[in-house]
Amino acid sequence: MDLKLRGRTAFVSGSSQGIGYAIASALAAEGVQVTLNGRDAVRLAAAVERLRDEHPRSNPTGVVADFTKPEEVARLIESLGEIDILVNNVGLFGLAEFESVLDEEWARYFDVNVMSGVRLSRHVLGGMLHRGWGRILFISSESGVNVPADMVHYGMTKAAMIALGNGIAKLTRGTSVTVNTVLGGPTYSDGVAASIAAVAAGQSISTESMKDAIIGQNRTSLLERFIDPAEIASLVVYLASPLASATNGAAVRADGGVLTAMI
Repeated sequence: MDLKLRGRTAFVSGSSQGIGYAIASALAAEGVQVTLNGRDAVRLAAAVERLRDEHPRSNPTGVVADFTKPEEVARLIESLGEIDILVNNVGLFGLAEFESVLDEEWARYFDVNVMSGVRLSRHVLGGMLHRGWGRILFISSESGVNVPADMVHYGMTKAAMIALGNGIAKLTRGTSVTVNTVLGGPTYSDGVAASIAAVAAGQSISTESMKDAIIGQNRTSLLERFIDPAEIASLVVYLASPLASATNGAAVRADGGVLTAMI
């Protein structure tokens, strides 16, 4: 299917690996010129080369920026040109007991997971409205709807992303600019894979057995397996396309059926 994206430009935050890279690759496959982002220059350069090898005509670029450092974020924003598609993907993730999370950590999670989207969206929205077309996408999580007890600080930020996307969408009324949020479910990203492998090694069991045990604990999963990052990317690229022009201000699920409510 031609998603009618050839010639568009995109910026995907936090895209040197995992879900972000999968989104960048899926966009490049549709003829989008993608700018990747990561905090590690070597890893980012490798990601850009990998994307160029996978999609030789895509001409990807990369911008190094650590979203925990305001000065690097400011330089990143200054370097961005006209962007047709903004994917707010960068984020912090971690398990922690509620009582152990200090104020500084709450602020760090909010600054990276939420304010990154505020700053980038604020930078690109005016140009999109002026040019008459654009897409802003937030990569949230089912944890923003069903906040886990062992990740309250994380779930809070994912809920805030949903609210942010819905609010910004109201500024696009009557235009061809849309703002949507994707609610991902348990996804086997690079970070998750590394964590599972470490826990499995510590318990002297196979990684596959550990994956099955984790998913088995999630009794509401209809998929009954981890989601592949490419499956999240497929939904994101559709929402980025003109084919999704009637979807705006929405929180669209790619959660594997984890959420049990109808809406």
